[in-house]
Amino acid sequence: MNREVEDYFLGKMNRDERMAFLCELTSDKEKREAFGRYQNAEALLAFSGDVDNPFDAVRSYKQFMRRMKLRTFYRYACRTVGYAAAIALLTISVHFYHVYYYRHSVNISETSLFVPAGQRVSLTLSDGTAVWLNARTRLTYPTAFVGAQRRVSVEGEAFFEVAKDKSKPFIVSANGTEVKVAGTSFNVYSYPDEPVSRISLLEGSISVHSKTSPDIEVTLRPQEEVIVQNQTMIIGKIPNNDYFLWKEGIYSFENETLGNILKKLELYYDIKIEVKNPAILKWKYTMKFRQRDGIDEILRALCKVYPLKIRKIEEKSTVIISL
Repeated sequence: MNREVEDYFLGKMNRDERMAFLCELTSDKEKREAFGRYQNAEALLAFSGDVDNPFDAVRSYKQFMRRMKLRTFYRYACRTVGYAAAIALLTISVHFYHVYYYRHSVNISETSLFVPAGQRVSLTLSDGTAVWLNARTRLTYPTAFVGAQRRVSVEGEAFFEVAKDKSKPFIVSANGTEVKVAGTSFNVYSYPDEPVSRISLLEGSISVHSKTSPDIEVTLRPQEEVIVQNQTMIIGKIPNNDYFLWKEGIYSFENETLGNILKKLELYYDIKIEVKNPAILKWKYTMKFRQRDGIDEILRALCKVYPLKIRKIEEKSTVIISL
């Protein structure tokens, strides 16, 4: 893998280095192919078609022309006002170029990545922020962060390790709420069809507010979480830190109702689960398993705790549970 490509995706390049690298992509076929392979690997090959390619020829051509104009201006300044004055004018011009180019000229596109049921994806954003996406989650984010904020949106569940930048806060929009941070680690659980959203803070500090009622805002400390429901926010302690091991493919439940566990299993294994006796949904379990254990092994473990009957309909990807 090309070292420059790795440095770009790992956020090791500064702003000028990133722009120079993107310019080189248009003329370096080998580097461009390496870039495509890395991008696909980060979002899984199955999802590569969902990711827009931000490095189109039009943008590269405009960037090249602007650089050529700066060089022409430099030569002209040296001939007319002398070397020292030319350096001063060039410095001003380069500053103007960066400000104008980043704020007005770059056509920053948005990428939307959707993770289907039964899958997980991790990726690194252009600022170096690491993101893990759980099943049935959509992340929308820009190809580059421009301006005074770094803004993304989430539908589903995502874990963030935000790259620190106090001058440019990181903002996550999720189901009517906004989470604002400078650099920290936190989890967002906010599926569109779920009545409750949950934002959990592991490290750093975050503020959470309602988009419809801006005066409703809370600040979380490490090991706290806020439950958002019907424009109300309730702060409490994180009950089970092992829960966040989901990003590593380990699922942990502590004193969790069977109903909640079955919802998660439907997400993790892309199956439909029908329960014939609704009363059992309130039964509580404490268990931990790996995703690779498979749905059959997990169902057998459930039956060891309480006497349940499990029937699978393979052709419909359906599991029926009864007493």
